[in-house]
Amino acid sequence: MCTRGRESTPQNTDLGTPVEFVYRPTAADFEEALRARARRSSAGRAQALMAPVLAAVAVSVFSVARDAPPVVWIISLVLAVPIAFWGTLRGLRTMARRMHSMVEPYGEARMVADERGSVTTGERASFSMQWVVFREYLETPGLFVLLGGDRAAGVAVLPKRGAQDPADIDRLRAILDRNLKRL
Repeated sequence: MCTRGRESTPQNTDLGTPVEFVYRPTAADFEEALRARARRSSAGRAQALMAPVLAAVAVSVFSVARDAPPVVWIISLVLAVPIAFWGTLRGLRTMARRMHSMVEPYGEARMVADERGSVTTGERASFSMQWVVFREYLETPGLFVLLGGDRAAGVAVLPKRGAQDPADIDRLRAILDRNLKRL
């Protein structure tokens, strides 16, 4: 079996063993995932810094165009940039609530992952994804966050609290390491 160009080793008995997580997604899970993405991925940092940078540029252009004294310019920057950061954080929280509202109707989720990908079954729907759908992943204290590749700009959230056994967290981490790039 070949996984992303690397040969699997027959000595590792965990390669063929699927790992199972059972959890109910929460809005806090999505917020943690989006904040981690904003801190640790280049696309997330670009998205998070867009509003503060645009606020600084707008204040600067307006101040130069209106020939504002330096004191007004500095005060405007000191006020506008933190407000833009606050707006970005509020936007992440709103996005997390919207993402949660889309998955909440499906109820408790059961995710089974192996070397090919994952299958998630909810109370009202199920779907499967191969690892090629994702490009990379990151890990927070409470989550595994899978980030979409070229064709998918999505974020998948796997709460560690859903592990059936504490060893399942390490097994899932090993599967992800073999198939995705860790941020």
